[in-house]
Amino acid sequence: MQYVKHLSKDKRLKKLIEIITPYQLKKKKNICTYLCASIMSQQLSTKVADVIYKRFISLYNGKEPTPKQIIDTPFEQLRGIGLSNAKVNYVKNVAQFEIDFGMDSKKLQKMDNEEVIIYLTQIKGVGRWTTEMLLMFALGREDVFAVDDLGIQNAMISLYKLDNSDKKKFKEDLLNISQKWSPYRTYACLHLWRWKDNTPAPKRPKEKIK
Repeated sequence: MQYVKHLSKDKRLKKLIEIITPYQLKKKKNICTYLCASIMSQQLSTKVADVIYKRFISLYNGKEPTPKQIIDTPFEQLRGIGLSNAKVNYVKNVAQFEIDFGMDSKKLQKMDNEEVIIYLTQIKGVGRWTTEMLLMFALGREDVFAVDDLGIQNAMISLYKLDNSDKKKFKEDLLNISQKWSPYRTYACLHLWRWKDNTPAPKRPKEKIK
């Protein structure tokens, strides 16, 4: 893998790369459904999130719904699968945004990372972290650094012996370290998640929802 050689220049990160199988990013075509699933999973365990998503898909005969189908689904029916009032609204916001403005992968692939973040965080219920995860796991972007992710922060505190008592300086330290990983920061994040939690498991920070 091309990224392995580059990231191995960081001696501390190299130790993780040597003991963890290399990753291959995958792209998803249905961005709307991915974003809806991401919202549904907020603050839930992976197991519970999977159950709710399966219930969601079952509403549409086991197929990924169109944005219009989501909009047309009665509010109480979506509440009935285990979603809060806020999450039902957020899911419908995503579907309506898809209808009004579009968010297909071809459209988003024409934008750089920051443009995608600015574009999608217009949707109430979608924050920066959620969009960063979309960039990594749905658009397959190789150079994304989720600086606010709690798992990444904890891993880097352990690996680089960082002090997080001064939040501003701590964030600057994280960003400075990550710069030398570019253009493969996504892979660095994947290795840090796997090393810290034994599985690629992003940990959502408290996002500011518009």
